[in-house]
Amino acid sequence: MNVVALRSLNHDARAVPASVGGIARVEVYDDFAAAEPAWRALEQTGNLVTPYQTFDFLRLWHRHIGTGSGVTPCIVAAFDAKGTPLFLWPFGRRSFGGLQLVEFLGGKHANFNMALWRRDAAAQIGADELQGVLAHLGTQADMVMLVNQPLTWAGTTNPFALLPQQRSANFGFSGALIPDFEALLRARTNAAARKKMRKKERALADYGTVRFTRADSATEIRQVLDAFFKQKAVRMRAQGLPDVFGAPGVRRFIEAAAMTPTPHGEPLIELYSLSVDDIVVATMGGIGGDGRFCAMFNSILGGRYAIESPGEQLLVHLVRECCARGFDTFDLGIGESHYKSLFCGDAEPLFDSYWPLSRSGQRVAFMFRLSAAIKRAIKQHSSLWSMVCAARRLRARLSGA
Repeated sequence: MNVVALRSLNHDARAVPASVGGIARVEVYDDFAAAEPAWRALEQTGNLVTPYQTFDFLRLWHRHIGTGSGVTPCIVAAFDAKGTPLFLWPFGRRSFGGLQLVEFLGGKHANFNMALWRRDAAAQIGADELQGVLAHLGTQADMVMLVNQPLTWAGTTNPFALLPQQRSANFGFSGALIPDFEALLRARTNAAARKKMRKKERALADYGTVRFTRADSATEIRQVLDAFFKQKAVRMRAQGLPDVFGAPGVRRFIEAAAMTPTPHGEPLIELYSLSVDDIVVATMGGIGGDGRFCAMFNSILGGRYAIESPGEQLLVHLVRECCARGFDTFDLGIGESHYKSLFCGDAEPLFDSYWPLSRSGQRVAFMFRLSAAIKRAIKQHSSLWSMVCAARRLRARLSGA
């Protein structure tokens, strides 16, 4: 663990008044255990934290995925004069082309990336204080790369938006919930759409008994995951995309998270399935916290069942359950897709940050900024994006021929 006084954070070692932003000291932890007290204190109700940045979630991710990927914790925490944590940045460090890169822990398994903030600290901190804390990382890394950051969370602006940033290639998609699911469904659909949904429900039921369930036991969790990983692998191959769920340690991470309860008694990752008799035809996994349920991943079984939209049917059941449990927001993560418009019509802007900390980092940051800008331009141009997707599918068919 590194401990540093605020006045030593700037490259030129100029003193910064301790009263600015209320920061009295900053610590950088290279292990989870040392950061745990501050981390858990900031997870308390009323502070700003997404479900993807809780201590338990990221500790399991690092144990099963991050360690094997060469990620070392680089967790930054700031405290006031009384020793109360003001914020915690859940960062990790890894090698990239001979350089040291700092980014959010969680990798591709965190849809949204954000630091943990005491709400008053988030509202008061300025760009100078943020840059002062970041400067200390210059002794450990060449660049900080923070992607898919929400511009706002729980009604508060993300403080990192004060620093240089650019729009992400994708949006996040969410929608407000109300306790009365039937009223919500009527507000989001017209009579024709609801009639079509009921028709598909009846058609799927013609194949057998349809069941929507949450996997609670170890046996149920493994059964749902068996179906998910098989269905996802087939889908990714057909689309010509790399299967991030096929990477080492991913199944163990999700399985462990599905069997680890939160302080509220719910599993860290909740697994849901829609089955016809004993056949799992659709799955979805998600994580909840502070009134928001975040869907992380899903899959559907191809073939004769797919025409009846089992994924949409599972989504309807899950949103109904979230309404009953009192969630006020439901999100389906980042990236556009037709099925998201049913309950998640709000496009949440995201931004990326590429901050160089060394001369070598400046060149790499420029490369990442340019690459991300090109990707965003392609995705925002429907014709170009359609061509990219078609090329991927063609490549997948040719490679499988």
